[in-house]
Amino acid sequence: MGRFEAWLADSGLGITVKQFPQGTRTAPDAARAVGCDVGQIVKSLVFMAAGAPVVALVSGSNRLDESRLGSLAGEPVTKADPEAARAATGYAIGGVPPFGHATEVPVYMDRDLLGHRVVWAAAGRPDSVFEIGPERLRELSNAAVVDIKA
Repeated sequence: MGRFEAWLADSGLGITVKQFPQGTRTAPDAARAVGCDVGQIVKSLVFMAAGAPVVALVSGSNRLDESRLGSLAGEPVTKADPEAARAATGYAIGGVPPFGHATEVPVYMDRDLLGHRVVWAAAGRPDSVFEIGPERLRELSNAAVVDIKA
């Protein structure tokens, strides 16, 4: 059991993690493994905004508009390096979950995710995901729902 799975078990949220040996590191990989549309995959992207880490939850079919993120979270916006991403969230890039982070990190959620009945998000490892309703995702991640797609 991974650290995020243990955290979920302790939290009593009733979320089940599914493991896919073929991997779920990228949105297309995850969509293939799960059997869903790539737009239902939640990409948890870690950025530095005005020198502080933030997480952007972006639909797998969208690209993030860094200038839009910067207008919300502060400029300049750059991708977090692997060490900064791990320090902020507790997880490696490719497996960052949308909540349950090691530190308090502001989370911004792509409005397009609300257009799906369910979405799938990383569960702390590059081969594990979980299914969740987008409104519950917003609630548990304490995310601001915004227009951040390019």
